[in-house]
Amino acid sequence: MSDSPKASRIELRQWRQFVTLAEELHFGRAAARLHMTQPPLTQAIAGLEQSLGVVLFERTRRSVQITPAGAALLPQVRELLARARSLPELARAAAAGELGRLRLAFVSTVGFELLPRWVRAFRQRWPQVGLELIEATGDVQLELLARGEVDAGMVLHSPGWQAPGLAQARIGSEPLVMALPESHPLAVSDRPGLGALLNEPLVIFPRRILPTLHDAIFSMYHASGRVPQVAQEAIQMQTIVNLVSAGLGLAWVPQSVRQFQRPGVVYRSARPPGGRSVPVCDTSLVWRSDAVSPALAHFIDFAQAQGAQALATRAAPSNAAER
Repeated sequence: MSDSPKASRIELRQWRQFVTLAEELHFGRAAARLHMTQPPLTQAIAGLEQSLGVVLFERTRRSVQITPAGAALLPQVRELLARARSLPELARAAAAGELGRLRLAFVSTVGFELLPRWVRAFRQRWPQVGLELIEATGDVQLELLARGEVDAGMVLHSPGWQAPGLAQARIGSEPLVMALPESHPLAVSDRPGLGALLNEPLVIFPRRILPTLHDAIFSMYHASGRVPQVAQEAIQMQTIVNLVSAGLGLAWVPQSVRQFQRPGVVYRSARPPGGRSVPVCDTSLVWRSDAVSPALAHFIDFAQAQGAQALATRAAPSNAAER
């Protein structure tokens, strides 16, 4: 097909006329179907052929036959017209948030359990909304949101943290547990004492990617009169657990990381002395309030409902214990 300016100005009306004539192979019948007279249809087809620089129909006084070029074009034009007919419905679906694409960033801990379950449930509810999943640390997510390269993010943090300049919804909360080598002496206890754990070399994430949680862990050491012995830093939780397996040290990780079963590594809840506690980490959905598409609005509502249910379930045992 020509790329000439004339070809680029062909209207859908002309393509409909082409398809109708291709189906009828008679100018009179095609004109009747199109609710027009024959001379304007003849002129329209001639104008279409001139714009394309291609003969679409062979005419004689007694017959009209589609040319090989016209026959090759016909399926594509039918598809074009079908897509054009679907545009109003697609527009309505997009405006209602039933159609679209969401770019969702997440920290690795969310990928162990929460994210797979949520993606499945959200796709069942909104099957025409595509989810593009991007794994990134919290600091990178904030940069991506600022540049408009993702629509929302799931970040890990200590309770009370507020994403700078962003809307936020708390969707999860979990305690930290200790990952330690299976052969470590402290692994024999289901709940080793916190004091003994704080004496061990530590594998931890850099402060820049989770500053509030990093500070909460260090504060736990300082409150016990200890200085953390950082043996190694790593960004991804899987890498941290792998380093624990190699015997480089112990690591505080969110409880959801228990889903990552690495041979040679066990997870233990610490037994803190009276009046002290192990830090808790929260997960929040964050997004730019000035860039909420209808599809994103559906996901925010979905995440808040799912998060409220998860938080209520987690709080139920402690409430029962208090009673």
